[in-house]
Amino acid sequence: MGTVLLCSDEPILAEGLARILRDSSALSLVSYCDRVDLLSDELRTHHPDILLIDHSSGFTFNVLHTLQAAAARTKIILWVTSIPTELALQAMGFGIRGILSKTASIDSLLRCLRSVGDGELWFEKNLTESIMSAGRYSLTRREGQLVSLLAQGLKNRDIAAALGISEGTVKVYLSKLFHKLGVKDRLELALYGVKNLTPGGPGLQSSSGTPWQTPRSFFVERSAPRVEQGN
Repeated sequence: MGTVLLCSDEPILAEGLARILRDSSALSLVSYCDRVDLLSDELRTHHPDILLIDHSSGFTFNVLHTLQAAAARTKIILWVTSIPTELALQAMGFGIRGILSKTASIDSLLRCLRSVGDGELWFEKNLTESIMSAGRYSLTRREGQLVSLLAQGLKNRDIAAALGISEGTVKVYLSKLFHKLGVKDRLELALYGVKNLTPGGPGLQSSSGTPWQTPRSFFVERSAPRVEQGN
């Protein structure tokens, strides 16, 4: 079961989250902290899988740096009323794994927590659209298929299997797409796909026969620095 630590200066949020997670078989709220200066001690005590921080509770990027040192394996999500695009980009650069709106549904909240807990990133589509301001480019059918699959969080081997090509060919396509679209990594390419590709996209199917669909919310894992890149 994934464990969640909440930091917020609004007790009603903690009570609401506790009630929501009480019925979850996959997640549990292990602690609630109402001050960011107490978070390091809470992290060391509880070792949560996920830290959900209310963006209005005194959060700063200096605080984030301290928290990462205290619990490097804990994945951090910002819970926001709203956030400027520039701050969202900074948060992503500092290792924030997700940004969730307080107006999101309970289902979206649970899916966000589960996805981030599983090692993915979660950014809602309206935020990705403000981040990715690049114009549309003309992609070949195969390029569009590859970007669509990448935007759904598939790893290179899964993309290769879906397209019937080798992992080496997938890497060649990715390298060309980075240059063609002016993006620097898999995350930016996936964001481009979420914004610009038509939902449902080209008629691909998974190994189970289910058509691949571009999700309304974006969640994809940024690859750790290593020779063989996954998703």
